[in-house]
Amino acid sequence: MDHFTYKNGELYAEDLPVATIAKEVGTPCYIYSTATLERHYKVFSGAFDGSNALVCFAVKANSNLAVLKTLANLGAGADVVSGGELQRALAAGIPASKIVFSGVGKRPWEMETALKAGIHQFNVESEPEIRVLSEVASRLGMEAPVAFRVNPDVDAKTHAKISTGKAENKFGVPWQDVSRIYREAAALPGIKIQGVDVHIGSQLTDLDPFNNAFKRVRELVEDLRREGHDITQVDLGGGLGIPYDGTIPPSPASYGAVAIEAMGNMGVQLIFEPGRLIVGNAGILVSEVIYVKQGAERKFIILDAAMNDLIRPAMYDGYHHIDTILEPSSESIRELADVVGPVCETGDTFARGRELPPVEAGDLVAFRSAGAYGAVMASTYNTRPLVPEVLVNKDQFEVIRKRPSLDEMLELDTIPTWLDNGK
Repeated sequence: MDHFTYKNGELYAEDLPVATIAKEVGTPCYIYSTATLERHYKVFSGAFDGSNALVCFAVKANSNLAVLKTLANLGAGADVVSGGELQRALAAGIPASKIVFSGVGKRPWEMETALKAGIHQFNVESEPEIRVLSEVASRLGMEAPVAFRVNPDVDAKTHAKISTGKAENKFGVPWQDVSRIYREAAALPGIKIQGVDVHIGSQLTDLDPFNNAFKRVRELVEDLRREGHDITQVDLGGGLGIPYDGTIPPSPASYGAVAIEAMGNMGVQLIFEPGRLIVGNAGILVSEVIYVKQGAERKFIILDAAMNDLIRPAMYDGYHHIDTILEPSSESIRELADVVGPVCETGDTFARGRELPPVEAGDLVAFRSAGAYGAVMASTYNTRPLVPEVLVNKDQFEVIRKRPSLDEMLELDTIPTWLDNGK
C-alpha cells in the first residue's frame, strides 16, 4: 500500500496534486510520501513485536537525510556500508548504538570513525578485514563488536546482480571456513566476537530461500556456542521484495514468522536490514514528456528523465509501473510504445512495448516504486543535474535535496594552470 492515488481525475501524493508539486519544483523530480514511509516501517517492525529485535534501515536504499530522520523518529536503526552513510545516519539522529556497519571494503579511517562513534556492530566480511579492524581497535585502546557475515551458499532466486548468498558471490566468509575463522578472530586483540550475520540477496519474492538460510544460521550458532563463542546477536539481513510488476511478495508478518520460528528461542537479539521494503513504494519519479516520436517500427515516448536519474531498468532490467498524472478513463485506448530518456545510449530505455494511454508533449508521467535505488544511484552523466527530491507530509511538501544549477556543477571542475588562457 502507498499514498499515491488518483483523486478528482489526477494523481495525488497524500493530500497534494503531483502536478502542483511538479510545476513548482520542475521535472524530473522524486517525490516521497511520509505516510507511506511510516506505515511500511511500522508494518515491518510490528512483525517482531514481543521479540528482541533491532530494525536497521539499509541506508543504501535511500540516504536522504529527511528520509532517514523520518525513520529515526520511529525508532529505526541503520545498516550502513560506508563512512559517508555512517555520517548521514548519525546526522539524521539515529543513535550509534543502533547502527551496524556492513560492506566488503571498509577502510581503516571508516573503522576508526565507527569505533569512536560507538556503533552496535561491525559485520565483517573477510579475514583481511578482521585483521585490519583488530589493528585499528588496538591502536585506539578499544574493542570492536563483531559478527562475521557468513555465506550460506543459498540461491535467493533473484536477479544475478543482486544475489549475495551464493558461494560465487563476493560477500561473506565461506561456510566451510567459519569455525576456523571465528576461532582465530577470537584470539585477536581488540575484537569482541558477538554475532553471526547473513544476507542472501535483494528483491526476494519467495520465503523458501530465507527459510533455508535461517535454518543454516541456527545450526551455525549452535555449533559456535559449543565451541565456546558467546553469540548474542544474529543479523538476518533484509531482501524481502516489493510488488514492482504486480507479483505479490510474502508479507512482513509471514517473513517475521519464518525468522522467529528459526531463531526465536535462541536467546539472541535479531537484527534486520530492510531497505527497499520500507522506502521503495514510498517514492515516485515524475517526468515530463518531451516528444512523442513515431519510428519506422515503433512509437517512442521521450521523457526528460533518463537512465542517470533512474538506472534500475538499464542496470537490472528493473520494471517500474508508469502512470499518467491525469487519470485515464476506462474507455481510453491504450497504445504500445517504448518509453525512453534523452541520454545518448540505447540503454536509456525505461520500458519496451509498454501499453499506455495516449500522451503528448508536456504531459506528466510517474514511475511507481522509485523510492529505493532511485535518487541514491543517480549520476550526472551527459552533464545532467541530479534531480530534486521532495518529501510530502499530508498537505505540505518541501524540497529535501535541491537541483544543482549547471554553474554549480561546472564549479566542481578545475582547469589546470598550464591550460588556462591557452598556455
